Amino acid sequence: MMERTIKEIAAMIKVENDISSFENIKIKGVSIDTRTIEKGNLFIPFKGEKVDGHRYVEQALEKGASAALWEKGVPNPPKNTPLIIVEDGLLALQALANEYRHQLNLKVVGVTGSNGKTTTKDMIAKMLSVKYNVKKTAGNFNNHIGLPLTILSLNEDTEVAVLEMGMSGFGEIELLSNISHPDAAIVTNIGESHLQDLGSREGITKAKLEIVKGLKEDGLFVYFGDEPLLKAQVNELDIHRVETFGKNDTNTIYPTKVEMDKNGSVFSVQLTEEEFILPVLGQHNILNALGAMLIAKEFGISFAEIKESLQSLKLTKMRMELVEGEKGEKIINDAYNASPTSMRAAVELVAELEGYQTKILVLGDMLELGEKEEEFHREIGEQIDPEKIEYVFTYGKLGRFIAEGAKSQFAPTNVFHFEEKSQLVSKLIQLIKGDELILVKASRGMRLEEVIDELKK
Repeated sequence: MMERTIKEIAAMIKVENDISSFENIKIKGVSIDTRTIEKGNLFIPFKGEKVDGHRYVEQALEKGASAALWEKGVPNPPKNTPLIIVEDGLLALQALANEYRHQLNLKVVGVTGSNGKTTTKDMIAKMLSVKYNVKKTAGNFNNHIGLPLTILSLNEDTEVAVLEMGMSGFGEIELLSNISHPDAAIVTNIGESHLQDLGSREGITKAKLEIVKGLKEDGLFVYFGDEPLLKAQVNELDIHRVETFGKNDTNTIYPTKVEMDKNGSVFSVQLTEEEFILPVLGQHNILNALGAMLIAKEFGISFAEIKESLQSLKLTKMRMELVEGEKGEKIINDAYNASPTSMRAAVELVAELEGYQTKILVLGDMLELGEKEEEFHREIGEQIDPEKIEYVFTYGKLGRFIAEGAKSQFAPTNVFHFEEKSQLVSKLIQLIKGDELILVKASRGMRLEEVIDELKK
């Protein structure tokens, strides 16, 4: 984590007060939450709609913080305390992270996309760890606060930072890219998430491509080449080095063989004779791996080293995570997030997997889809193949439309909709014998992992 004196910090950001009386105090790391304060931290308070973090500055100092920022417009700063007064706390955090990033002997990989960005981040970090000291974004620290905090948590000896960049509107990824100044960047794909805010898939594409705004002039940009919207907009941008991945043989890298089973995939690519084992479910994750490979090759990782790293890959939880229920049923926990693109991919995976007596889908609301949200949900239901899936369970206000779509394909006795998770779990347990494959998927806000917790008891 960042270790600097207050005098050094004052040289990194614009400070509004005289810090000479405490300039030699050492700072070790930053915190925005008094509940997680560690000794030596710089506490950064924010003014929210309901809570003003400045109220907790004295508490942070009592808990061990060495100093705190204070916005100059906030009245009654505590006296005789090491306060660094700034114009805006959030802007100061972002500026501090940007300066610290450039003080480190560091390479940065930026990762964004509608689906698969966390998985791709995990894959890139795993591949690069073969040669480098790598740090990656933790959890969902991928926004205008989380990304700066991730940068400031880096140790001086970190060689590569793999930073996930999320967004809900225009301008957000551009900000993150300019803070982190990537040496390489990747867009995994374009889906329908955030249609509510961005209006169209063209708008989503434009917002995701903001990742190149801070890309170094000689940096590598990688994107999903099978997506026409990405290809069209990338061709209009001034990017010096571009590579693509996808299923089509027009890409820089593409698969020549794919074999899938319940444990993962075996695949080959046209650039090497190596055969890769990916212990992660889903053909879409092969595509994520292809994009990660291009980044790894940029950093001098050989295909032999990539093969070795993939064999022990572990993804962030609740992303195509295979777990076992109490009766022995296999459950695919993909409850972290959902969009029509990722929902279709997960359903298709379950349909393709062999060796299971019964296959059950437990699907919930996909959020932030805008005016066509009902249509998107109904289409998911209509596209489920009753020849390959036995039962469809849906949950939530929008999940009802998945059920409506499924009923056009399934017998009414094989489709169930619930507004209460407890009722869904009860009905599911009645059906389970132990030889089932169950997919659980919805947007994060639906918390469908609670269903899995009940099945594992």
